[in-house]
Amino acid sequence: MTALEDIQTGLVSAWGADAGLALLIGEGAVFDAPPRGMQPPYVAILRHDAVPRDGDDAPGFEHRVTVHCWSPQPSRIKAIQIADRIEAVALGGALETGGHVVTHRRHVRTETAIDLATGRARAAVELRLFSEAVG
Repeated sequence: MTALEDIQTGLVSAWGADAGLALLIGEGAVFDAPPRGMQPPYVAILRHDAVPRDGDDAPGFEHRVTVHCWSPQPSRIKAIQIADRIEAVALGGALETGGHVVTHRRHVRTETAIDLATGRARAAVELRLFSEAVG
């Protein structure tokens, strides 16, 4: 697997296994792509970019991951609660990443909005991670 696949799979698995997040969005509501036709609440990775960042001895990548957290209500409170849990798991939980290890994790920003077409609230969480190949 590539670094992108490993890190994204690790994040989706960690979020999918988190009981606190399941209480907010339900079981099976974490996606690595926005689902078609599904009603919120759910979370989906909107964007995942990786840039090579080679260290002295270990080649690695800087990952920028943007996760959209959708709430069915027009209130930002639930979207923010979901975003807070996404951040907590990504930064503090164990990530099973196969052939790569995450060496650094950071929350970059969270922004919120009300979608004018649907009236639903959304929080977008941007994360920054660094990974290196294992072995």
